[in-house]
Amino acid sequence: MPALAASALLLAAGCSSAPAPTASPSASAARQADTPDSSDDRALAVAAAPADTATAAARPGSSAGEAHRTKLSVASYDKKTRRAVISSNVSTGGGSSSPAPSTSPSSSPTRSAPSPSTSQTPGTAVGDVIASAPAPGAPQGLLAKVTKVIGETEQGTEVQTEPARLNALLGDDTAKGSVPVDPAAFDIDKLLPGVDVSWSSTGDVHVGPEGATVPLGSLRLDVRAELPTVARGSASADASVEGFVQVAPQVDFRYGGEGTDTAPASAYLGVSGDWTSGWSLKGRAGASATPTRIPFATLHADPVLQVGPVPVVVNLDLTCYVEISGDGKITVDVEQSLEGDFKAGGTFGLGQGWTPVSSSDMTSTPVHTSVTTAGSAKAALGAEASVGLYGSVGVVADLAPYVRGEGTATVTGTDEVFEADGTWALYGGVDLTGTLRLQLTIFGTPVFGKDIPLGALHREWKLAGSSP
Repeated sequence: MPALAASALLLAAGCSSAPAPTASPSASAARQADTPDSSDDRALAVAAAPADTATAAARPGSSAGEAHRTKLSVASYDKKTRRAVISSNVSTGGGSSSPAPSTSPSSSPTRSAPSPSTSQTPGTAVGDVIASAPAPGAPQGLLAKVTKVIGETEQGTEVQTEPARLNALLGDDTAKGSVPVDPAAFDIDKLLPGVDVSWSSTGDVHVGPEGATVPLGSLRLDVRAELPTVARGSASADASVEGFVQVAPQVDFRYGGEGTDTAPASAYLGVSGDWTSGWSLKGRAGASATPTRIPFATLHADPVLQVGPVPVVVNLDLTCYVEISGDGKITVDVEQSLEGDFKAGGTFGLGQGWTPVSSSDMTSTPVHTSVTTAGSAKAALGAEASVGLYGSVGVVADLAPYVRGEGTATVTGTDEVFEADGTWALYGGVDLTGTLRLQLTIFGTPVFGKDIPLGALHREWKLAGSSP
């Protein structure tokens, strides 16, 4: 009869879009921006950016080219042409002082050639590097260099841009920090009917059926799903998975600069977090040696880190799934709880370039287990996550806690008394795999020739089984 097992995790990456309760991000960011640091070894503050974080700009190569907070904002951006309209929040008697809804720069109704007599947006010039939080046309933030000033529109100054890199803004500064992702920042798309989302946030906000019991800052997904069953199976062989995963993810960021036109000495981007989960898997699923993956939810967030005066936008995507494999013969009835932590990312050093970082420390305790008939099966309840900056994916990680059952037994008897001839066992484990992508060069590091595997982390432990 049946068999399988499951596991759980939700990765994430990012940072809270709401101010952290222990400190004022806007106040610390303002101090960093307005007060030059006289100590070379003093790191910039890294915190969750306030909702109204300012656009930062720098003019590398000029006498006053350091990154600073501005009154500028991105009114619109066209990803295809890389044209942007930059407006000023300081009234100049001309164009609008607030961002336009979603007008494409190329369709601006009025335009004039820039000249000393026109009221050009203060500070917008060729060579400027601009970092903006999510804006119209740039929902994943914008990090760009101005290559041409095209003219004035009703919304502001239209400019041509090209992609820029973080070292143009952070220069020889250093920064290091980890920032929690606000669960309220996620856009969630449920792909199966039996999925519930719960979370709690600052201000005593509780959402979802389990919101009142979820710890502050945590996100919980409950899933109930029927699994494909063997065609000849009886009703008692129907397979299903039911459980939850509860995660409080955070984004880890580090930068050690050497200058605006030089690769940094060090850099790091990754996600980490703690989780708790519990689930049950029952029945005999129709499986094969090739794993079958069933996505049940996708999540997306664009949290903003305040790194000194610079808003650094992190893009986090998660796909949560159930995955099964086996021979469709064995039946497992498993209830299990799990807790632990994880870390996945990429680290850069001048000597070794980009190298992967991955770790997971997880323990599980079976509440109830049983296996009948000969065969094998494996089931995972996991998540694939991608983490990047300003729309450029840098790290892809797949974390899949699982349960695996195997048996060589033949079972005979009534519903109450069984005799088994053979062995059976249940194992818990975790697989962590992934890739470092070329887009990590957004830090200003040298381009590497191909994607770098994150490396396969595999751990497994025995939950229960027959005696040897």
